[in-house]
Amino acid sequence: MPVMSDKWIKEMAVNHGMISDFVDTQIEKGILSYGVSSYGYDARVGDEFKIFTNVNNALIDPKKLPNDAFTSKKADCCIIPPNSFVLASTVEYFKIPRDVLVICLGKSTYARCGIIVNVTPLEPEWEGHVTLEFSNTTTLPVKIYANEGACQFIFLKADSECAKSYKDKKGKYMGQIGITLPKIQK
Repeated sequence: MPVMSDKWIKEMAVNHGMISDFVDTQIEKGILSYGVSSYGYDARVGDEFKIFTNVNNALIDPKKLPNDAFTSKKADCCIIPPNSFVLASTVEYFKIPRDVLVICLGKSTYARCGIIVNVTPLEPEWEGHVTLEFSNTTTLPVKIYANEGACQFIFLKADSECAKSYKDKKGKYMGQIGITLPKIQK
């Protein structure tokens, strides 16, 4: 599985719609960088956040998430409480080709501040906004910035197409818009 270059990413984004709201260069002056890089794409975090709060002693259950577990906020930045997490989504909308798997790594600038960005792999033929989880591993509040770089997506091209894609499986997160909370397949 080769890692795909900036030339391939640009071609697929511009001519095949793989990334909407695509930025074809690296934007980096005075901000957390975003846009295409040598062998990846640095996606931006949107301006809507779901901040975990334990005000109501909520139990986080992936099968039945309580409505009062999060506080919603729309802003140009978000403060993550100590030892807590925030959900957000990418500005970009992705449409993954059938012969590609995408992995994501957090930005080093956030990692150096104790923030872990977690995203599961983007499977072949999945599409949507990517829900991002920012975990604050520190004992201090940490700020994240909307419309700036959050993480890097790395595109791995398979030597052949998969037998069954995410679209074929009718995956539960197909076509998600904005922040999507946990779901259980019915």
